Amino acid sequence: MLRKMIRRGVVALGTVLVLVAAAACGAGDETARGADGGGKIRVGVTVYDMSSFITQGQEGMRAYAKANDIELLWNSAGGDVATQANQVEQLINQGVDAIIIVPVQADSLGPQIQMAKDAGIPVIAVNTTLSNEEGLASAVLPDDVAAGRQEMEMMAKELGGKGNIVILQGPLGSSPELDRTKGIEEVLKKYPDIKVLAKDTANWKRDEAVNKVKNWLSSFGDDIDGIVSENDDMGLGALQALQEAGKKIPIVGIDGIEDGLRAVQRGDFIGSSLQHGRVELAAGLAVAKRIVEGKPVEKKYTYVMPPITPDNVEQYLKNVVTEKDAFLERLPELIERNLESGDIANEQ
Repeated sequence: MLRKMIRRGVVALGTVLVLVAAAACGAGDETARGADGGGKIRVGVTVYDMSSFITQGQEGMRAYAKANDIELLWNSAGGDVATQANQVEQLINQGVDAIIIVPVQADSLGPQIQMAKDAGIPVIAVNTTLSNEEGLASAVLPDDVAAGRQEMEMMAKELGGKGNIVILQGPLGSSPELDRTKGIEEVLKKYPDIKVLAKDTANWKRDEAVNKVKNWLSSFGDDIDGIVSENDDMGLGALQALQEAGKKIPIVGIDGIEDGLRAVQRGDFIGSSLQHGRVELAAGLAVAKRIVEGKPVEKKYTYVMPPITPDNVEQYLKNVVTEKDAFLERLPELIERNLESGDIANEQ
């Protein structure tokens, strides 16, 4: 009997030791991750879709991850809220150290964010916020209201304060769409002689914008004096529709993707606003890394987009296009300096 009791005691002690060891290696445990712990950080990422901006951002995240020995688990939701919810749940089950979300929709993922919180996995919103902000560990977000104001001011100046416009919106209900629309409407209040003939979503996509603008051209014809697009991709779709119709109408966009910059350079866009995906999304990954390592972070980092005009487009083309590889090489160090200074959009 005594020998049996001793054996049971040894087995119980061994089980406790195994459980303790397993807990020490759990997802998000600061003693097992980062530079001090030596463990490889695993960050799950789910984005709304693979737009040109997100594709660009993926490059930036990969460059930062490579320089910092981070493993990325990348997912695209294809514009579907349910798919994104499933992806977040899968990442939680995989025991990642942090989750970065570029949401399909602002008022979504509440249960999943709570699940991550219960599992001790920090969630960082990047580019697009979520309504359940209290569940987020941090966020890296553009000032989309300011960007909407900026592009509408460009168009108002181009039109001399009067004329008819159409507005291409992002996915309805997403925070960039809501905020950019808000900024546009704030400026429109100052220009009562600018009329909005139509506004509707093209979901950030060129092909949807082509069809939308073709329909508007059929409905309004030569009455359209300007096209305000809440991102460059949709503006480029509008440009395609105009070219196929043999028309030239001023277009303004947001994001400063390569094709958008080229459009400004050629004079096909009157302007845009630079939201450099490589910088913004890499900053989100850097924030996730700091959280996992137990370092202090801000609750929110704001990316303020500089205006892109024909006068300054060449300088932005270097970092985004012509000298992209050199920029990606220095990006990890740039991101660290930007987090320290608070100027998330800095590229110098």
